[in-house]
Amino acid sequence: FFFFLARASAAPTTSATMLITKKNRLAILSYLFKEGVIVAEKTTGHTDRNALMLHPDIMGVSTSFCEDGAVKTSPQRVRNLEVIKLMQSLTSKELVTERFAWKHYYWFLKDEGIEYLREYLHIPEDVVPNTLKKSTKPAAPERPGGDRDGERGPPRGDRDGYRRGPPGGEGGYRGFGRGGGAPRPPA
Repeated sequence: FFFFLARASAAPTTSATMLITKKNRLAILSYLFKEGVIVAEKTTGHTDRNALMLHPDIMGVSTSFCEDGAVKTSPQRVRNLEVIKLMQSLTSKELVTERFAWKHYYWFLKDEGIEYLREYLHIPEDVVPNTLKKSTKPAAPERPGGDRDGERGPPRGDRDGYRRGPPGGEGGYRGFGRGGGAPRPPA
């Protein structure tokens, strides 16, 4: 009898689901496929004002109704919470990998995730995320004076000899700082 009362007073456990509009979901997934990675700042809860923060890179669509009954849409940024919840769903399906550092989530698209998003977003096979593209940056330009023999930086005149050590001495330059350290043992 006691067990029954305790059981009846316990609150039923339900999993909370978040509704994300289809347009915002498509905007988030399109951005993820285009970049190959997505970042979102952690929000600490529904009472925190950070929960209403907008994602700086993803534009969604806001829908409102006019007095005459017409539907009006306008571009609006997607909330960080929507990005986090959608990425948690993709993480549970093992389509992205998640990392967390310094109050930011980082999600990286896996190969299975690329195939899933290609099918979901109807993207052709020749289009790949930016993380898989080859870099088109030109090679680093040659530095001036780069043809010298292993020397770094511009020539310093009479200071180069000082850095190489005393003339004719063995052991060379011993570094910097206070004092010369213990005397060297005779060789």
